[in-house]
Amino acid sequence: MDTSAHDPGDVTFDFRELSARDKYKLLIGTVVPRPIALVTTVDPDGKINAAPFSFFNCLSADPPILALGVENHPDMRFKDTGLNIRLTEVFTVNIVSHAIAEAMHVCAVPFAPEQDELQAAGLTAMPGKTVASPWIKEAPAAFECRRHVTLELGKSRQIILGEILFAHYHAEVVDAERLHIDPAKLDAIARLGGSTCSTIRDRFDMETPTLDDYWSQRRS
Repeated sequence: MDTSAHDPGDVTFDFRELSARDKYKLLIGTVVPRPIALVTTVDPDGKINAAPFSFFNCLSADPPILALGVENHPDMRFKDTGLNIRLTEVFTVNIVSHAIAEAMHVCAVPFAPEQDELQAAGLTAMPGKTVASPWIKEAPAAFECRRHVTLELGKSRQIILGEILFAHYHAEVVDAERLHIDPAKLDAIARLGGSTCSTIRDRFDMETPTLDDYWSQRRS
């Protein structure tokens, strides 16, 4: 921590001097809320794996690209999600609603490889329409993805970009004609720092002003 040459009310950190753990703590507590992806994959033999990730977001609509940050095991072995995507080139991102939050948490338990996380969590695997990995029936929305590119960041982490091929929604979540998502029906949860999560139930609207609106407000 360095407070020299700064306002006494400020606290600064030189990220070049922080440990990986300290950088992680600052980032996950600051870059919030982060959506949670419950990612389903299969190995080449068709065995299903499910794991949650909060280093996740959408990056592009054309092409439609989702991004996952997947960390390796401490000994640098790939975790099941990263390995399965590497071997099969596909994965499915399931959005986590408040209703399946506890089930998502069960999928984070470090089960033995032969354990089916979805079965342990009481979730239902549905066959993918375009990819081998299943989607979760209880999830309010799910995106079937094909691996677009994988970025290797040092030894410990991969950034996996996936192109969305197919989407599933609960009927009450989306207006199929207007393509409008009802955030209350989606009822997604997000990750904050540590073990803290949040909902999206407290919302407000902010319309982006036009240039004329901006100058009109400045003159008033």
